[in-house]
Amino acid sequence: MLIRQITMLCAAALLWGATCLGALAGPRPEAAQMLRNWYFLMNELVRHTPTYSPPVASRSFAYLGITVFEAAVGGSDTLVTLSGQLPGLTAVPTRQAGATYDETVVLSAALSDAISYYFGNTGPTGQRSIKNAKAKWHALAVEGVPADVVARSEAHGQAVAATIHQWSLDDGGAQIENMGFPYELDLPKGDDQWVPTSLIRQQQYPLLPDWGNNRTFATPAGSACATPGNPAFSIDPQSQFYAEALEVYEVVNAATEEEAAIARFWSDDPMLSMTPPGHWISIALQVAERAELPLDANVDLLARMGIAMSDAFVGCWHEKYAYNLLRPVTYIKRVIDAKWEPILNTPPFPEYPSGHSVVSGAMDAVLTGFFGDNFAFEDHTGSPDGRNPRMFPSFRAAAEEAGISRLYGGIHFRAAIVDGLEQGRCIGAHAVALKTRK
Repeated sequence: MLIRQITMLCAAALLWGATCLGALAGPRPEAAQMLRNWYFLMNELVRHTPTYSPPVASRSFAYLGITVFEAAVGGSDTLVTLSGQLPGLTAVPTRQAGATYDETVVLSAALSDAISYYFGNTGPTGQRSIKNAKAKWHALAVEGVPADVVARSEAHGQAVAATIHQWSLDDGGAQIENMGFPYELDLPKGDDQWVPTSLIRQQQYPLLPDWGNNRTFATPAGSACATPGNPAFSIDPQSQFYAEALEVYEVVNAATEEEAAIARFWSDDPMLSMTPPGHWISIALQVAERAELPLDANVDLLARMGIAMSDAFVGCWHEKYAYNLLRPVTYIKRVIDAKWEPILNTPPFPEYPSGHSVVSGAMDAVLTGFFGDNFAFEDHTGSPDGRNPRMFPSFRAAAEEAGISRLYGGIHFRAAIVDGLEQGRCIGAHAVALKTRK
């Protein structure tokens, strides 16, 4: 409960250019708590870093998760390295045999450097928060620890972070220009093809059109979990495509208060929220705190989630640009009602499949694999922004609601949601299959 309250304060503090880190002063935290502290801060940084669209956020969460996992491996009797299991990760620094390390210091040092690697372009408020976090959490981490142990532990954490960062640089997603929007692009032509839905000049070309070619982690490639494809495009009122468009039109027009609330609860807009990947990380942090997960379980979960969500966006983007389907607002205004507007802002990239559905399906696979089929939980992610918490009987139920929220919001057809959830579960299964324990 305390950390959740602090998270709400953190959100406000970042917005006002202050720091909430003083609220965390007190007894020296255990390694698992230090890990959650950093992750809560990173989730707030996501909303204040200009290039952090959902695919970019998912990539950083993958490398952060792998960093903390590998930093913890040497101090664990149960964890085994991911080196050799992930493409290009051939070696990770190991600890000195017989030497003493402090796990809180190792994790703090690894995350202190990693956050600078992956959030180096965050704004001035974020930079101040990072600076304050490093100073205050370092002081807490080293309190009472012998100087030689501190030096050895910090050196190891920093070495792991540097190795993972170096490995990240050639995956295809390390450099983001113009917030991910091409300066020029030859847009495909056709009645079914995506066209811009925003008047913003930067968004006349779609976001990250090459992201689907990035290196994946657990899945063999972005094409590994292919979707069946959207229904054949048609303006015939008897066609399946028209029926799906009409469903979006009618659902939005008759949206209940509950349906509109669901749409907004899962909207997760870039720069206004922690994005869909950050929302699922927030759920994991809340559940981990409630379950009092030890360090081994925390890093295992966060590594699998990061890997699955990053692969989910690579896979989703691979399919989006294979089909390049127009958005509901484009079709409905052209064919059904020229004055219609969706509840949510339509994102600036192709429709099929639904990104939120793909990542939610992947998170369902990972979290259900970790906690079981009927793990009930309450999600307070939207509380700092004034949205009421929501209860779910399972992770599958939450994923299904996240998917259907995009129909309620008017930004996806049903096929994109149904196929997206299945694609995500296929991708998540590859992360579940990784060997992390002896």
